[in-house]
Amino acid sequence: MTEVVDTNRDLEAGLDALELGPQEARTPWWQRALSSGLPPVVALLVLYAIWQLVVSTQHPNNLPSPAAVGNELQDQWNKGRIQEAVRNSLVHGVFGFLISAAVGTPLGVLLARVLILRRALRPLITGLQSLPSVVWVPASILWFGLSAKTLFFVVLMGAIPSIVNGTISGIDQVPPLYLRVGHVLGARGLTLARHVLLPAALPGYLSGLKQGWAFSWRSLMAAELIASSGSLGLGQLIEDARNLSSFEGVIVGIFAILVVGIAVDLLFFAPLERTVLRRRGLLTH
Repeated sequence: MTEVVDTNRDLEAGLDALELGPQEARTPWWQRALSSGLPPVVALLVLYAIWQLVVSTQHPNNLPSPAAVGNELQDQWNKGRIQEAVRNSLVHGVFGFLISAAVGTPLGVLLARVLILRRALRPLITGLQSLPSVVWVPASILWFGLSAKTLFFVVLMGAIPSIVNGTISGIDQVPPLYLRVGHVLGARGLTLARHVLLPAALPGYLSGLKQGWAFSWRSLMAAELIASSGSLGLGQLIEDARNLSSFEGVIVGIFAILVVGIAVDLLFFAPLERTVLRRRGLLTH
């Protein structure tokens, strides 16, 4: 009996090794940090050198130098305007994104599972997704005035279609066998969606959420550029700089928007994606 158990263990170990492939030595953390951090640093240095070269040739002659932009950034930071703008924009963006996810996820599940609704509404959802968010700003101002409601409405109209389509695409990739097993186990309706569909569709659904956040952030910046809600945001920061003919201030605002977008991806979506893929066996490092 002991020999049989040992044989089974050896067989399982062999199958695991065959499935996982040869195991590589674990890379030290500093090497991983260096390999992932060095290329972006080199790219930034190259872009800085190109920027400085363009400024030195005076073409275009109104482009501010990196030093001038740095001074403007320091001035805005000392006044607290950058911190205030980032804080207000993040609050509006995150709150609008959460509402969009709460609305778009069940709507996406419904359209994915009810064929007649999918045929009727999917073209409209896709059309709304391709519609520039800025076109909603005039209508939103007429409906809600210059208030935070205007910003949230534009964010919702920009993000919900993307999340709906991402949810549908993720569910479409779920193997039919999972659904049959769920039915055999008695899962129906919301139970099937919660315990079978959404967990199985998680990688595709996360991609939809990531795209939904990108649309949320872009929509919010477009709304802030046009409609002031009474609180300073990054879009309003750029508009104030334009009114003052401050090219340096405009570039500072653009950089702030870019940095926030990259930070949200690196600190939230990228770790979440890696965790999901690693648990599914799709990521081994």
